[in-house]
Formats: sequence, C-alpha cells, structure tokens
Amino acid sequence: MALLELDEIHTFYGNIEALKGVTLEVEEGECVTLIGANGAGKSTTLRSISALTPARTGEIRFRGKDISRKAPQDIVQLGISQSPEGRKCFQRMSVSENLDMGAYLRRDKEIGQDRQRVFELFPRLEERRTQKAGTMSGGEQQMLAIGRALMARPKLLLLDEPSMGISPILTERIYETIAEINKQGTTILLVEQNANFALGVSHRGYVLETGKVVLTNESAKLREDPEVQKAYLGT
Repeated sequence: MALLELDEIHTFYGNIEALKGVTLEVEEGECVTLIGANGAGKSTTLRSISALTPARTGEIRFRGKDISRKAPQDIVQLGISQSPEGRKCFQRMSVSENLDMGAYLRRDKEIGQDRQRVFELFPRLEERRTQKAGTMSGGEQQMLAIGRALMARPKLLLLDEPSMGISPILTERIYETIAEINKQGTTILLVEQNANFALGVSHRGYVLETGKVVLTNESAKLREDPEVQKAYLGT
C-alpha cells in the first residue's frame, strides 16, 4: 500500500476542468516529482491533496484511507503539509513566529527540537530568527516556507515550485536541503518547472500535460527520454 494514492482525480475551477483523471502514487520514503508546462495541473494536484481546491470526483487515499472529503486543517493533522507556490510567508511576522505558525496544530513538547532541526537545515534562518519575513530575499523566504511546513512534522511534504523567482545559487542550496530532508525520512511530492533540479533529486516522476498524466518513470530514465529532454530539459 502506497503512502499516497490519487485515483482518477477530476478537479475544476468553476466550469473549467483543471485535472482530467489524474492517477498517481507516492511510496513511503520516496521523493516523487510532477513536471510539466505552466497550466499543466501540477499545482492544482497539490491543492487537491491539501483540500484547498477539492477534487470533484475521484479518490485521494493517505495510508489507505480516503481523505477526499476532509477539510484542509484535517489534512495537516493527518500528516500532510505544504510549502505553497509563491512562499506566502507571514510578511510582518518574524522568522521564529512564522515557524511557530507551522506548528499551530501541535500540542507535544518537541516543537523546540523541530525548530532547531529547521535551523540546522537552513542556518540562514537561525541568523535571521528575529527578522521580519517580508524584509528577506525570495530565496530566504523559500527556506522559511519549507521550514514552516516541516514544523508540522509531516509524514508527506508537498513542495510547490521551490525554485520560483530565486537565484541559481540559492536554488542549488535549497535542492541540497530537499535531498537531505528526504534522506532523513520525510516523503516528498515535489512540483517544479525546473525539471533538471526536480529529476536530479527525485526517485520517480510524472509528466503532466493539460491536466493528464502522459508519462511516468524513474527519474533517471525520464532524464534520458528524448521527448522529456526536448520539452523540459532544454536539450
């Protein structure tokens, strides 16, 4: 049984069908990526899992249980957290306050321990722990968005476009950290337009086109696929 299973998911924005029967799965411990052009349905897939844009039909299962009709806060409580596209940090709050918001559903005594883990993964955040998020660079805010998602102690981490709008140097640093997070045991479902980075860090990938999965394979094999190279890798 996979950790996450999507079975024939159809998601709409009004009358516009954004996902047209998406089926995929993520095994525990994996890093899986969704790649595709703008408007392919990558972010909508993550929003459907998080119940921010609920699927109209189909089934989403987490640890074998149907979560398709759960509310967003219940999804987080189950162990799925998301670092959203565009980061969406709380601009007027400090780094530490943003991280605390990621743990708002927790009542255990290990929140401080997890905050320290985030600082070890992203030392720059510790340097800026009292700084307001809105005064930081895009790359630093991306680190904060990932750190905030980790503060929920997720069993599945959803990452939406972590390289968007940030410098190549910081993108490399963030992807090194994504690989480390996965190595430490957190399962990751990654949406990314930069297919080179995404396929470099993931085990498997799904290619989406206009709301449908058109190809799936091990990431190494997708990198060698001539059609993927031509469409997404710039080769």
